Amino acid sequence: MKIYTYSQAREKLADILEESKKEEIVIRRRKGDMFSIVPKTPSRRSPFDVPNLGKRIARKEILEAIRESRERA
Repeated sequence: MKIYTYSQAREKLADILEESKKEEIVIRRRKGDMFSIVPKTPSRRSPFDVPNLGKRIARKEILEAIRESRERA
């Protein structure tokens, strides 16, 4: 774990963010407040992966409903 002052962190933020991939980084303010920088792991889910509504609708029915709605427009 490395500790940086607020001023140091502000000067070399990009470098500190890269460092945080390897170890925890702590930024300390004058008043003693401390903040930890830890990288967040990206989610591997698709933005189109939505929770199931619990309805039993076949793919064919969904596609038919989409086609019908497009024909109306």
